[in-house]
Amino acid sequence: MNVSLVLTDQVASKNLSVTELVSLGRQPYTNWLGTLTMKDEAKIESAINMVDLVDLKNRKCYQLSDGQLQRALIARALAQDTPIMLLDEPTTHLDLHHKATVIKLLKSIANKTNKTILFTTHEIELAIQMCDKMLILKKNNNQFGTPESLITNAHFDNLFPSETIVFDSKTASFRVKK
Repeated sequence: MNVSLVLTDQVASKNLSVTELVSLGRQPYTNWLGTLTMKDEAKIESAINMVDLVDLKNRKCYQLSDGQLQRALIARALAQDTPIMLLDEPTTHLDLHHKATVIKLLKSIANKTNKTILFTTHEIELAIQMCDKMLILKKNNNQFGTPESLITNAHFDNLFPSETIVFDSKTASFRVKK
């Protein structure tokens, strides 16, 4: 296994506990009965610890907040133990505090585990602050680099229609044009 995936889709059964959900990440490594080994159990516990859900590991997914559920889904991908994690809009449905918490968590995981973490997001300002590298997708003018180089080369300046949104390179933020 080379890639684990966290989608924006809801969990198929929110009646699973956090531990049961995270355990599904080990399914590719189990026998046909789905028997977990001691190594699997260790990976599951490690993933739950890394996303700070130890106190909630026996709670059912339907009892979790959106932010807690997102951390559980990230833990499932971590338990799969792949070198690359792909996440689709991991901050969807979260308030600003929890968006920042998830992005900081992903950066921490990448640093602690040496995993490559790729995610799509519309949270450009958070990504500028937290990501090592970014890919700006814009029709026929995609740009890749560090946030600093993308700012220096004015790649955020024309990301949105200038009559509506402007980018301030000094503060690395967007504002609505009045």
